[in-house]
Amino acid sequence: MIRGDAGEASLCQRASELVRARRIESDADLGPLFETTLPDCDPEMLKRLRQMYEAGGWVLVESALADLPADLRWLLESGAVTIEQLEAIHHSLAVTSAADLAAAVRERTLRALPGFDADTEAAVGAALPTLRTLIPRIPLGRATATAEVLLQRLRTVPGVAWALPAGSLRRGQDMVGDIEIVAPTDRPADAIEALLSLSEDAHLLHRSQRRLYMVTDRTQAGVRLPEPSNAGATLLYLTGSAAHFEVLRAHAAAAGWRLTAGGLHQADGTLVPAATEDIIYAALGLPCIPAEIRNGDEEVAAAIRGELPTLVARGDIRGDLHMHSTWSDGRDTVAAMVQGCRALGYEYMAMTDHSPHSAAVRNLTADGVTRQAEEIAQLREQHPDIAILHGCEVDILPDGRLDFPQKILERFDIVLASLHERAGHSPEQLMQRYVSAMKHPLVTLVTHPTNRVVPTRPGYDLDYDRLFEIAATTGTIVEIDGAPSHLDLDGALARRACAAGVTLAISSDCHRAETLARQMDLGIATARRGWVEARHVLNTRSLADVRAVIARKRGPD
Repeated sequence: MIRGDAGEASLCQRASELVRARRIESDADLGPLFETTLPDCDPEMLKRLRQMYEAGGWVLVESALADLPADLRWLLESGAVTIEQLEAIHHSLAVTSAADLAAAVRERTLRALPGFDADTEAAVGAALPTLRTLIPRIPLGRATATAEVLLQRLRTVPGVAWALPAGSLRRGQDMVGDIEIVAPTDRPADAIEALLSLSEDAHLLHRSQRRLYMVTDRTQAGVRLPEPSNAGATLLYLTGSAAHFEVLRAHAAAAGWRLTAGGLHQADGTLVPAATEDIIYAALGLPCIPAEIRNGDEEVAAAIRGELPTLVARGDIRGDLHMHSTWSDGRDTVAAMVQGCRALGYEYMAMTDHSPHSAAVRNLTADGVTRQAEEIAQLREQHPDIAILHGCEVDILPDGRLDFPQKILERFDIVLASLHERAGHSPEQLMQRYVSAMKHPLVTLVTHPTNRVVPTRPGYDLDYDRLFEIAATTGTIVEIDGAPSHLDLDGALARRACAAGVTLAISSDCHRAETLARQMDLGIATARRGWVEARHVLNTRSLADVRAVIARKRGPD
C-alpha cells in the first residue's frame, strides 16, 4: 500500500495518533479502527488496510501505521525508548535498521539527541540482542525470490553502478532476518521511483533521499542508494555479520586505522573512500573475505595467514545431478528441463524422478522407466551438446532395501538414494538404512541427508561423522541440496563432510525449469558457508570424471 491519496493520508494520520496514544496495542484493538466510519477516508483503502493485516498480522500493520521499519517498531515494543525518542532516532539520525542502531550506539551519537543521555543510549544497546531475536525471520528461498525482483529492477536503472543484497541474505543463511539491498547511484530519485512502480500493493515505510523501506510480498525490504565513491563501506558494514565486523574493526585498530559503519578512516580521521569492499580489505592487508564465511570466528585469522579457501562458485558448476519432471512430481517435462540446463551452459544433467514408494504425488513406475528411457534417448539425439543421464531418486525403504529391484537399478546411468520416511525409526535405525544404501554398489549419491524441511522440521539426529566416514570409505557422494525447503547439508555439516574426505555434489533438486538457476545458486551459497571448494565437488568435474566415479563405485562388470 503506497500512500498517495488524501483519504489514505487521513487514515494513516488517524491511525498514527491511535498508536501514539497506545490505544492500539494488539489484534483485539484493531476492530474499532476497521469498523469506524471516518468521513474523510476512502472505504477501498480501509479494505486494503484490513487485507494487509490479514496477510501480515498486527506487527506488520502497527509498523506500517506508525510509519516505521520493523526494527524500530520492535525497539519501541522493547520499552527502551518512547515514541518521541524513536522518532528523533529515525528522523534526526536517519536510522532505519538494527544495524544503524548498533552503529549509533557504538559511535555514541544517540546521546547527543534531545531527550537522550548515556543511560538511554545504553538501554538501546542492551535491547539490540533481544531485538534481533524478535524480528520474524523468513526462509532463504523466499527472501531470495523477493530480493531478485528488486535487484533486477535496480540493475536496469540508469546511473545504478551495481546492486547487491546485504545482511544474512548475502551471507546465505538458512533463515534471513532482513532483506537489505545496496545499490550505489548518483541518481537515487530515479532508483526510488523505479522501485515504487514495481507494485501497487507495496506499503511504504520510509523514504528519504538515499533510502527506501517498504513491505512487498508480505516482507520488509530496505534499499540503500549510497554515493558510488564509498558504497563499498556501506556494503561491508551491512553484510556483517556483527561479529565479523567487530573482528575486522579490531584488526583495523591494531593497524592504526579506524573502521566504522561509514567507512575506513586514517588515524587523523580522514575517510578513505571505498567504492568496493576490496579496497577496505586491501588497505587492511587482507584479501576480500567471502560474504558467506563472515562469521567472526576464524575467517579473519585465516585471511591474515593467507589460508582462505577458494570457495566453489557458479562458474565451477558443469552439471546438475538431481532434478524432477512430470514423470514424478515435477511441473515440467524432461524436454523443458533439458532446455533449462542447456540455457545454463551445462555439460551434463541427470533426470532423477522419484521411485514408486515415494510420498510424491506422482512416481516413476517400473514400466515408466522404459518409456522415460526412450524419451531421453530421443532428446539425446536432438541435443548432442549436453549429456543427459537417466537416473532415479530411489527411496531407502524401512528395511534398508532400495525401492527398485536390482535389474531395474542397473538400467540407470546414476542412482540417488534418499530417506523420505522416518517410519518411526530411531537414529540408529535410520543410520543403518543409510549404511545399507551407501554400501550398495549402484548407489552413487545420497541426497539431502538430514531430510530437514526449512523452517518447520529439523533434520534427523544422526551421528553424521559416522555417516561421512562410511560415505568416504564406500566412495558414495553426499549431496548439498539447493531446494529452498532443504538446503541440506547445511554449511556446518558440509564442512565436516569435506574434513572427513567426502566428495560432495551440489544439486538443484529442481521441479521446475525456471528455478534451475536459483536453486543451484542456493546450493552453492550453502556450500560456500561450509568453506567448500570446487575440488570437493563432483559436478565441478568433467562428464568423463563423473562417469568414472560412478563406474568405480559399481565395480567391475
